[in-house]
Amino acid sequence: MSDPRPIGVFDSGVGGLTVVRAIMDQLPQEPIVYVGDTARFPYGPKPVEEIRRYALEIADYLVHRDVKMLVVACNSIEVSAIDHIAMQAGIPVVGVIDPGTRTAVHVTRNERVGLIGTEATVASGAYERAVVATRAPVTLRSRACPVFVEHVERGDTTSDELRRAARGYLSPLMADGIDTLILGCTHYPLLSGLLQLELGPDVALVSSAEETAKDVYAGLVAGQLLREDQEGPARHEFLATGDPAAFERVAGVFLGPELTDVGAAQAQPVGGGSWS
Repeated sequence: MSDPRPIGVFDSGVGGLTVVRAIMDQLPQEPIVYVGDTARFPYGPKPVEEIRRYALEIADYLVHRDVKMLVVACNSIEVSAIDHIAMQAGIPVVGVIDPGTRTAVHVTRNERVGLIGTEATVASGAYERAVVATRAPVTLRSRACPVFVEHVERGDTTSDELRRAARGYLSPLMADGIDTLILGCTHYPLLSGLLQLELGPDVALVSSAEETAKDVYAGLVAGQLLREDQEGPARHEFLATGDPAAFERVAGVFLGPELTDVGAAQAQPVGGGSWS
């Protein structure tokens, strides 16, 4: 049976659209409702309890929109709240950490893998635990890169200031001899060109977006939740808790013509936790 309900995807801002792009490419028949919490961005420096509260509000909103699956397209949210979201949601929940880790462990040649992410993601140790869970003899070196998300959110992926920051963040990882780098934030794929330039061609960059989309596909198949192609083109909805126009300007870089009009979602809970 066909399930026409949308997939709910959410992030602190526009970064999760890298995951949306991959889902669209692999599952073009599936509609998506995306929420970017731009009013309360950035999440990375915030306390875990605050991130968790925001994440549960958004997840509750999407569940009340009758989505059939939740995709936590934000590393900071996943490390702070994915278990709580899964308990509350009552529908399948997919994250981004395990898919990226699996790929990096498979790709590395010298078993030295680097990770860059937000402060919350790196401090959580979630990727270290994910690597241990694979039982691969891989050493993980991590670096928090707090300015990257702010640059991407304002559409800067090439400035000299950003390149200098990248050089400072990456130098210790390069000194450790990594041959693979996990982009531990869904904003970072927009910096792939800059990062590759600084690291050199011999370091493989791993983005979890495509692997996460594969997990979404597998979850839909397992739950018999796929929408059939014959039901017509998928219609997507994009919502921002902050200024929709500002979101749309940057989001267009991620999705191009696939981006439809961006609506507004209220950034504070209404009536016992539901959003408007």
